[in-house]
Amino acid sequence: MKRILGIILSLLLAAGLLTSCGSEEGLQDGYYTAQAAEFNHGWKEYVTILVKGGDIISVEYNAENPSGFIKSWDNSYMQTMLHIQGTYPNEYTRYYAGQLLEGQGEGKIDAIAGASTSHASFQILAQAVLEQARRGDSSIVIVDTNH
Repeated sequence: MKRILGIILSLLLAAGLLTSCGSEEGLQDGYYTAQAAEFNHGWKEYVTILVKGGDIISVEYNAENPSGFIKSWDNSYMQTMLHIQGTYPNEYTRYYAGQLLEGQGEGKIDAIAGASTSHASFQILAQAVLEQARRGDSSIVIVDTNH
């Protein structure tokens, strides 16, 4: 009887170890957010992903000002940046987010000319949010994006 109980306990322990090892490698289902620690030129960037069935199904990359206004909604900012840099937040935020979604966190994120600072921040935030998803930690992670 003790031998049977020992075998059962060993099997349960092994199954538990296999389950926990597998879950640490993949992305855990849930919402995950990484946010810049500080405002940069009046904006604080963030990346939020939704993972379902171990896959990223949604990515939001944006920035907000201290009042919570979203950068890609700022038409005045968009017009100014477009004329100076050749791109604008609603374009590059969707582009970077789309690459993360398409590559499922495994692919390279190509930069858009005129948005290289945001590209660098996005890469830092994306790595942090992916780490949160691997751990299954849905708390907002605050990241130093100064580069």
